[in-house]
Amino acid sequence: MTWSWEYLPSEQHVTAGAPAEFLASVEQRASELVRAAEALYLDGTSYQGSGEPMRYLDVAGGLLAYYVVPRLELVVICQVTPSPAP
Repeated sequence: MTWSWEYLPSEQHVTAGAPAEFLASVEQRASELVRAAEALYLDGTSYQGSGEPMRYLDVAGGLLAYYVVPRLELVVICQVTPSPAP
């Protein structure tokens, strides 16, 4: 397998109404999270633990919620929250 990231339940559901600039920042951070998880879990498919809890991360223009699923070698972005418009 190869590490990747995805929106769950779907990109349309998670990103609905979010500004394009903010989503570009989210996707950049998601790629960084994939690289970090890949380095931490060298062979995620053989991982025996219970997995990681949901985490929150500040990104330019808002916040994202994610969790890592080592056995699937997957970073899941489950919520994005843009900062309120001034």
